[in-house]
Amino acid sequence: MSADLITAPVRAMLVLGTRPEAIKLAPVARAMALSPLFEPLVVTTGQHREMLQQMLGLLRVPVHTQLDVMRDRQQLSTLTARLVDGLGEVVRAERPDLVVVQGDTTTALTGALAAFYEHIPIAHVEAGLRTGVLDNPFPEELNRRLIGRMARWHFAPTQRAADHLTAEGVPGAEVFTTGNTVIDNLLWVLEEGTGRSLFRTRLRRVLVTLHRRENQGTVMRAMGRALRRLADRGDVEMVLPLHKSPAVREALLPELAGHPHIEIAEPLGYLDFSATLAACDLVLTDSGGIQEEAPTLGKPALVLRTTTERPEAVEAGAARLVGTEPESILEAAVHLLDDPAAYARMATAGNPFGDGRATDRIIAQLAEDFGADAEDGDTAELVTTRPEGPGSYSTA
Repeated sequence: MSADLITAPVRAMLVLGTRPEAIKLAPVARAMALSPLFEPLVVTTGQHREMLQQMLGLLRVPVHTQLDVMRDRQQLSTLTARLVDGLGEVVRAERPDLVVVQGDTTTALTGALAAFYEHIPIAHVEAGLRTGVLDNPFPEELNRRLIGRMARWHFAPTQRAADHLTAEGVPGAEVFTTGNTVIDNLLWVLEEGTGRSLFRTRLRRVLVTLHRRENQGTVMRAMGRALRRLADRGDVEMVLPLHKSPAVREALLPELAGHPHIEIAEPLGYLDFSATLAACDLVLTDSGGIQEEAPTLGKPALVLRTTTERPEAVEAGAARLVGTEPESILEAAVHLLDDPAAYARMATAGNPFGDGRATDRIIAQLAEDFGADAEDGDTAELVTTRPEGPGSYSTA
């Protein structure tokens, strides 16, 4: 195959729209900005616009292009169409050498689609996560499977995730087990030391995050009642950074507002959230990313979901999948608060998701595949077309 060879850096478009995507792509963007081999172009879709504005500057991630696609309570079909259209225009205007997406959001799916339609190769960070249930979590499970059919580089956070991909027919030469970049960014932020914890007392400190679409409505209202009963113990200080979603607020505020032991806050910037996580004793969450971060800090995590695409934390003993039933949630939390031995087992289980060097492995692999020498920083003869094959494109 013939290939164009250039001496300019590889132009890498990093597409992000949500807070978790920003957190997990920030170390990749910073590393590319520091390397002579790459020119990062960060594109934000505005899927979590206010949350992104809080944090991207603090994470030292400059934005190249910013879209504005969000509308109040818009349907997924509408959001998806607007994102594919907007991102398609950006990809055609910029003609990057590759597009990098992260995880399983609508932004990630549409970023991959926009690149695929323009024959631009795709790198998928945090590839291979699966629950095995197509609509749980919804729509993330479908999103990640579809991205897996389009990507050229599959950067899997764990061996289990890598095995999912190869079992689905992804060539082994395109799957790379790297660890999760969320650990890289968490360690970077804690070294910065500029965050502020929201906890104010010496009571047992419980951090709660709830937002998942499948938990909204009557399920989340019942979960709120369980949280209130936990706070009624009197020895608990609970902090709940409240998601911006109107559906989340409508479910939780009537149950939790006004309780003297529950601090309801607006969504925290990443530095403050990391400091709050580091200061807590126990995490109750339906988030995916926190399941990865909490074990690094020795914080037991109770996962308020019926499925998880991150079973490694559960198997390691650092997290427990407790479901969404109020009695199960309350029983699991009380058990950890009242049983020091059970608490210690979870707190010392360790983190199966990485050692803080995932970004190094991602950058090294991309540099190698584009024909650059990552060790000596030589930018000559960077290959900007891919060999033909599954998940690969050639425009030569």
